[in-house]
Amino acid sequence: MRVSSPNKHHKTMRIRSLEDYTAAYRKSVDEPERFWADIADTFIWNQKWDKVLDWNFEDYYAKWFIGAKTNITTNCLDRHLLSQPEKTAIIWEPNDPNEPEIRLSYRQLYEKVCAFSNVLKKHGVKKGDRVVLYMPMVPELAIGVLACARIGAIHSVVFAGFSASALSDRINDAQATVVLSSDGNFRGTKDIAVKAIVDEALQSCPSIQKQIVLKRTGAKVEMQQGRDFWWHQELENLTQTDCEAEIMDSEDPLFILYTSGSTGKPKGVVHHIGGYMVYTKYSFENVFQYNEGDIYWCTADIGWITGHSYIVYGPLLAGATTVMFEGVPTFPDAGRFWQVVEKYKISLFYTAPTAIRALQAQGDAWVKKHDLSSLRVLGSVGEPINEEAWQWYYQNVGKNNCPIVDTWWQTETGGIMISPLAGITPTKPTYATLPLPGVQPVLLDGEGKELKGNGVEGNLCIKFPWPSMIRTTYGDHERCQQTYFGMYKGYYFTGDGCRRDPDGYYRILGRVDDVINVSGHRMGTAEVEDAINQHPAVVESAVVGYPHEIKGQGIYAFVICDGEAVAQSSIEQLRKEILQTVTQHIGAIAKPDKIQIVTGLPKTRSGKIMRRILRKIAEGDTSNLGDTTTLLDPAVVDEIKEGAKEFHTA
Repeated sequence: MRVSSPNKHHKTMRIRSLEDYTAAYRKSVDEPERFWADIADTFIWNQKWDKVLDWNFEDYYAKWFIGAKTNITTNCLDRHLLSQPEKTAIIWEPNDPNEPEIRLSYRQLYEKVCAFSNVLKKHGVKKGDRVVLYMPMVPELAIGVLACARIGAIHSVVFAGFSASALSDRINDAQATVVLSSDGNFRGTKDIAVKAIVDEALQSCPSIQKQIVLKRTGAKVEMQQGRDFWWHQELENLTQTDCEAEIMDSEDPLFILYTSGSTGKPKGVVHHIGGYMVYTKYSFENVFQYNEGDIYWCTADIGWITGHSYIVYGPLLAGATTVMFEGVPTFPDAGRFWQVVEKYKISLFYTAPTAIRALQAQGDAWVKKHDLSSLRVLGSVGEPINEEAWQWYYQNVGKNNCPIVDTWWQTETGGIMISPLAGITPTKPTYATLPLPGVQPVLLDGEGKELKGNGVEGNLCIKFPWPSMIRTTYGDHERCQQTYFGMYKGYYFTGDGCRRDPDGYYRILGRVDDVINVSGHRMGTAEVEDAINQHPAVVESAVVGYPHEIKGQGIYAFVICDGEAVAQSSIEQLRKEILQTVTQHIGAIAKPDKIQIVTGLPKTRSGKIMRRILRKIAEGDTSNLGDTTTLLDPAVVDEIKEGAKEFHTA
């Protein structure tokens, strides 16, 4: 089969000026297929496509580079062996700054991915099988992801902060056959028993046949004969180290990543190989204005989409040096981020508003202690960044000299959709500014009518496909259609409210559906409510988001408990138990910040909970709750307002 090498004589796809951006955007709208074909031409394909795009948002489907064959790891690894085999691909910075870092060249990463690919094959993993990874932020996590991609297995990384129950839900939904784990996980001052969590999950996961365990902390663990195998021993026992990349169709699935939605069950968002590959590299290079020699650090965890697209795939496709960080921003002190920037001379730095606000609260002295002169571009991801944090980031971290790319995108979009291009797009605090080429945003009103022109506010939708878009929700395509394409026929609905200002800049206003954005991580209110309701004393609950000075949004739970349980236990004890229940069923990340025990909830006569009223109360704004006369029991609102005072009188 003929291998198509990148077209060396092809006009560069890099945007270097506002004029370049305007021309690229116009072409992407006027001639989208030609635009993306030109970019795709810069990749290695075993077989070229017959057609660039086939789509219909009415019935929801979109296919990219139809008939093309490739393997994403050929473009992440093999191609760089020819031009820069000794260049550092990954720098790993451990949790403990006294532990030595690890640097892997592109050659070393290639060899380790090939070797572990053979381990997976030895354990029966084949093309199309699902492999779940529940691991710390160590190089082996990236190696495991790439090994799955190399042999055509579908990887599903689960953030190693989720509970055993949440992990088993995700394993069972994907019907995974193999899980990759570790003995433990160092995170700040904590030593987390990773394998014990996985073992608990596997008690209710009949599809899992093998568990391959990385030795990280040295903690004593139980190994089940025939099922559990040590990562290092499996590598030592290999007889073959080379591994040819499996030739995959452009529209074959690459990975599943679970995300919360407005119903209790997490959705397995599926991304496919060709379009995702093309878009992540293109967006990485242009948003961050990556140049040869840049050291790039995204502080996210690979358990989230940011880590998939902008720690692993985007940077490696571009041949960049990408930093992986195992720890937390405040360990051993609040200067850790800045110490790492100084240590590696980071030039491109990408983090979340939550981290920025938390470090801002620690004071400027921690930043001033370190030489940050290597920084060229700052990025923000996960949620809209507030102006105070933006200004602090710009002035104290960037020394008024580094453009901030305030990026808007989602698990479902696969890559950055609306963002300044560093040093090219004039920025405006709190604004994600302009769409990337190929992205066609529209604002719709509640009736689905498009709001034309500037100076308007509505629901953010996308009216034309882009290469890295969600293809389906695993095992339930109808759910994908209903969730993303059912609200407004013919449009992808993002779930976010948005303002387009007089300059045509986009400002994301937050979720308009029942999803809370906590520290940049989306939590479905229904999922949190389901977990709270598992407590035997809980009758019913309602969860809303409220403004939180560090997290952006906090979780406020209104909980009805069994009267007898309330009488027998203190309110404080009930709250503690409910928090433990949520941690057990989802993980500590979903714990409510405030739990108000109530005797009733504001419901309409048809039984619908009026969340609008609860949001106002949670925000401490009870001056105008609107008309409550249509409620089944209007008096319950006064009782909830009275009970909320304890949370608003600090």
